[in-house]
Amino acid sequence: MGTNAPPRREPLARGPHEVYFKNLSKQKQKEVMEKNGNNHKLRVCVATCNRADYSKLAPIMFGIKAEPQFFELDVVVLGSHLIDDYGNTYRMIEQDDFDIHTRLHTIVRGEDEAAMVESVGLALVKLPDVLNRLKPDIMIVHGDRFDALALATSAALMNIRILHIEGGEVSGTIDDSIRHAITKLAHYHVCCTRSAEQHLIAMCEDHDRILLAGCPSYDKLLSAKNKDYMSIISMWLGEDVKTRDYIVALQHPVTTDIKHSIKMFELTLDALISFNKRTLVLFPNVDAGSKEMVRVMRKKGIEHHPNFRAVKHVPFDQFIQLVAHAGCMIGNSSCGVREVGAFGTPVINLGTRQTGRETGENVLHVRDADTQDKILHALQLQFGKQYPCSKIYGDGNAVPRILKFLKSIDLKEPLQKKFCFPPVKDNISQDIDHILETQSALAVDLGGTNLRVAIVSMKGEIVKKYTQLNPKTYEDRLALILKMCVEAASEAVNVNCRILGVGISTGGRVNPREGIVLHSTKLIQEWSSVDLRTPISDALHLPVWVDNDGNCAALAERKFGHGKGIENFVTLITGTGIGGGIVHQHELIHGSSFCAAELGHIVVSLDGPECLCGSQGCIEAYASGIALQREAKKLHDDDLLLVEGMSMKEEEIVSAAHLIQAAKLGNTKAESILRTAGTALGLGVVNILHTVNPSLVILSGVLANHYVSAVKETAWLLAAT
Repeated sequence: MGTNAPPRREPLARGPHEVYFKNLSKQKQKEVMEKNGNNHKLRVCVATCNRADYSKLAPIMFGIKAEPQFFELDVVVLGSHLIDDYGNTYRMIEQDDFDIHTRLHTIVRGEDEAAMVESVGLALVKLPDVLNRLKPDIMIVHGDRFDALALATSAALMNIRILHIEGGEVSGTIDDSIRHAITKLAHYHVCCTRSAEQHLIAMCEDHDRILLAGCPSYDKLLSAKNKDYMSIISMWLGEDVKTRDYIVALQHPVTTDIKHSIKMFELTLDALISFNKRTLVLFPNVDAGSKEMVRVMRKKGIEHHPNFRAVKHVPFDQFIQLVAHAGCMIGNSSCGVREVGAFGTPVINLGTRQTGRETGENVLHVRDADTQDKILHALQLQFGKQYPCSKIYGDGNAVPRILKFLKSIDLKEPLQKKFCFPPVKDNISQDIDHILETQSALAVDLGGTNLRVAIVSMKGEIVKKYTQLNPKTYEDRLALILKMCVEAASEAVNVNCRILGVGISTGGRVNPREGIVLHSTKLIQEWSSVDLRTPISDALHLPVWVDNDGNCAALAERKFGHGKGIENFVTLITGTGIGGGIVHQHELIHGSSFCAAELGHIVVSLDGPECLCGSQGCIEAYASGIALQREAKKLHDDDLLLVEGMSMKEEEIVSAAHLIQAAKLGNTKAESILRTAGTALGLGVVNILHTVNPSLVILSGVLANHYVSAVKETAWLLAAT
């Protein structure tokens, strides 16, 4: 290669496969061949689709051809090799003295997404006849092109073993999906880097069928000794161009974001024009968007610009010399981040097409370019530098490893692939009755007074319940919820319950889609704009649902209670506050801003007591636990609460329970307060009946039993009038 040739690479670190294949003796190879049947030569079909994959496959093809005692080689050519606009690159295969068995015209012109799909379909239609005639023992497929996917699909469905070259790599765009799809179809894998090998293993491919060989093209790169590289530079760029004083540009469309990749190509050309260095521009590949990129080239006059040479194809041997002695390579070709590293040539990698590729220190990434200045700045930083030779993709000995790998293939082994899935812990029991019985959920109830967590079975039975006072501050409350949930989830294991998720009930306005408490009632302080779903889901690794407590009560009634099978019903829940839920046509009604069914704030008297919501005469101001506590305290302050049979400790706080107890013991004042509360609740029920017209109103909650008679009496009285 001349005085600027890079130093010889160190060999790849030895992996288990490499050691094995280095030690594979000729006797062992003979045994495998005899096992395959009567010294049967391995019939290998190599299918090549374009100039890029041929550069990787050609060294393997030369190796196979050099050992006719072991192999028979059939070459199938398809894809862009056979298109004039892309250089009719099948000719370089003929110049390398390979007999082309079959030429398949599989490219549907159009250079858009639909044309790519149609090209795959056309290849799938044509390939079966070829493979039936050839009957190869194994097909070698390279890379991540859509043509290669058609090859792998055809071979897999026709029970032909597939050897995939360059699997396990990560690059970006649709190529990743295609590459990994081919990996799943392939029976054997040749990878180039240790990371790629680990990716294949992580994809559950059989470790014994993976060879870490390095990149086949490196065998040719690192043995290139062409001393007459100046004549090649002169032929393609002009006689006045010196080594390290020109640029090679090779940019392809990104099929998952064609519009953006074309814009970046336009910015690249603008930057190259401004940079004012002689530049060899190769036409893009056949992917969707290439036609638009060619239009951009012609619009900017690249083919006639004195600083540019635009070409469809450069033979690989000459291309090696051009990139080895360039001042810089720019674009998004895999060649830039892989092969060019062998020479230490500076590279500018543009966009997302090679995102994820392992690269040497010679590669500068420009992920996005809003203006040409960013690319121009990258050119100023990179042009003319010389980097150390990259040691990532190969050591020049890939082909001997691959040939040994091919010779080791036992055709008598079952064709069916075996995936090496990680071990899965056996379930405690696979009995359906056991599973159904032990499926459970965590229920969390944030009341105005208490915080409750329970393990609830799928039948609605409470397996275990935990109760604590609801803290007053946001931090303490959230910490306590997490602590109680974690403890309950741990305890669920001890009682053999499988927790499937967490349901949280809380007062106020809740966005159940996002799991956020938007505005709480005044009963629960510091509880607005609170994301409950995220911290609990992160702590327990379980799905979490959050809703208003009245809505949760309605859901419980629909599944387990009086609302089961009822199409339209309303639940009115009595507790510290008054809440509710509306089920219409079997669905819970939330309202446009999640405010539906705030039934506690139905006004039943314009001059009634003040409610916590700020209005007067709401049901909650009469019939809630807080309202009864307020009235009980008034009676107690006037020494009118306690009657015979009641006693209170001095430090004891007066509550609604004291009022109810007093009424049961004959306290007429307490009885009157409860009757008024029941009447207010009854008026609210009548309003609900007139507004929603449900089939059923369900009265629930800790105070419900004390109100049933008064509510029925009020409803009948108003109905009669």
